[in-house]
Amino acid sequence: MLQRYIVELGTGADLHGADMTKAARRAVKDAISRSCLCGLVEVLGRSSFQGVHVHAEIAVPDPAGVDVEAVKAAIPIGDKSVTIVSGGMRVPGLEVPIFGPGCSDIVMACAALTVSVYVD
Repeated sequence: MLQRYIVELGTGADLHGADMTKAARRAVKDAISRSCLCGLVEVLGRSSFQGVHVHAEIAVPDPAGVDVEAVKAAIPIGDKSVTIVSGGMRVPGLEVPIFGPGCSDIVMACAALTVSVYVD
């Protein structure tokens, strides 16, 4: 049976170029940077991350603009699943062509990562 172990939240932004995937990946990495899964080893006695599932739910202004496989690649362990929903934020920014030509919008993504484990 799959049991929820931890939920962590993160935010990420693309300041130049309105790249939804970049913002989503940064939100995932932000959530990961605040979680320590030592309990998987110390409490549950696991010697590997086999039987671990990580689900990322990410809100961005344009869900169709997210490369889901690129977001999955930002999750370092476990079986992975990603759901992209409408949300996040888009605000006017400043176009700096060397950072992201063609768009001046700033986009922000919000992510909720749920780590679950299979238990007997």
